[in-house]
Amino acid sequence: MRMIPMSFLPRIPAAVAATALVLAGLTACSNTPANTPANSSEPTPGETAQLTVAVAFYPFEFVAQRVGGDLVKIENLTTPGAEPHDLELAPQQVALLSSADLVVVQSGFQPAVDAALEQANAKRTVDTASFLTLLPATGDDGHGHGDDDHADEDEHADEDDHADEDEHADEDEHGDEEGDDHGALDPHTWLDPTNLATVAEHVRDALIEARPEASDTLKANTAALVADLTALDDEFKTGLASCQVDAFITSHAAFGYLAHRYNLEQVGIRGIEPDVEPTAARIAEVHQIAKAEGVTTIFFETLVSPVVSQSIAGDLGLKTDVLDPLEGLTPESRGTDYLEVMRSNLASLRTANQCA
Repeated sequence: MRMIPMSFLPRIPAAVAATALVLAGLTACSNTPANTPANSSEPTPGETAQLTVAVAFYPFEFVAQRVGGDLVKIENLTTPGAEPHDLELAPQQVALLSSADLVVVQSGFQPAVDAALEQANAKRTVDTASFLTLLPATGDDGHGHGDDDHADEDEHADEDDHADEDEHADEDEHGDEEGDDHGALDPHTWLDPTNLATVAEHVRDALIEARPEASDTLKANTAALVADLTALDDEFKTGLASCQVDAFITSHAAFGYLAHRYNLEQVGIRGIEPDVEPTAARIAEVHQIAKAEGVTTIFFETLVSPVVSQSIAGDLGLKTDVLDPLEGLTPESRGTDYLEVMRSNLASLRTANQCA
């Protein structure tokens, strides 16, 4: 190819070149707001930065988002679809506990979070275990139908004589399978909507401390959430008031607070830890309970394998359905938030327990 000598190219006057450079600079700057550095993440004048709220798992994310609204940015330590019981924290998550404006947790549920908080210098912490009444962790809610005295009896019932019980043992001792952590506390407080309303009020107070000028907004948001949770509680009380079957069998014993609140009897195939496989003796016991109580359905959940629940249902010719402990949302969840999934749980219970 023939090259054109440079001497034949037109010369651009220096003044024209300078003007072009100035115009290019103005064009490049035109997309950046005045007085705002490029790539800045800081709020512009007149705006207020969102408060960062670190939450341990989904139910507290739901509360913090409803209470805080646009004032907050939520960081959930448990990724969607993950099982929160065995959560392990990445280094940046540990650091978040110190930098966040508020941390919402329930001590005693996630050991990794408890350990990290001991080392963190958190600005504000709402620990729901410090103000909610925790129930004993048992495989079942027993036949006490929510009575505290019966809950205490169930906790200790098989310490000496479980191995010697006859074929009628399940009439009073349903929850005492091998592997129960007697003396431990049930962490699944959020499955009683009234507990979550109490959590909302504590989150409100902590956020008002962090952003007092937003007090009216935070109070209004909380009042709306509490009203929704109160309505949900009323729906459960009405919907489960008259059922032909009191017992319900679940994949793991996450529903003690729901059973306690609404006078039902929880029977957990597993204990409160969903990854501890049931013994053959426990499965046989669940078979007996299902027959004795007239159970129609074996429930499984979205974050735990349904194989054992399906196997028991198949052995007994029973149905299966989902009862979601709301430890996390997944695309398979029957609803997009806490309220919707809880209403789905109510519908499933009403069908399974033949409620009027």
